[in-house]
Amino acid sequence: MSGKNVKYILIAVFAVLIIWFIKDAFTQPGVQDLKGEFTEVAFYRNENNTGPIQRIYAVTVSDSLWDQMQQYGDFMPHTKYGTTKVYFFLQGQPAPTAVAPGEQNFDAQFQPHCLARYEKDAMGQVSLVKWPFR
Repeated sequence: MSGKNVKYILIAVFAVLIIWFIKDAFTQPGVQDLKGEFTEVAFYRNENNTGPIQRIYAVTVSDSLWDQMQQYGDFMPHTKYGTTKVYFFLQGQPAPTAVAPGEQNFDAQFQPHCLARYEKDAMGQVSLVKWPFR
């Protein structure tokens, strides 16, 4: 093989790799691929950019698909040493339009309608707790 052929082979391999990387970057699974028609209805993120970041979501879902809820929570952003909480509510049932930090993240009137709570804590431990929370 001549040096020219090796050069063309390397360019072809490089081009194939670039195309593969780009295709892979645009075809990653995400929330839109989950079954359950997830709709975010409320979101809170504290303004503290120097300490632990708190993210709290209220989400409606069409059915109680526990594994899909787990995957939805896993897709949500999480910051090292921060916390991410996702509360799931059935579509068509009352759900909060605002969430806040603290012990109780939404108005108590919505608690009976909450299906589950996903939480990723400061150490990255994940839990999905079904209602009623214990």
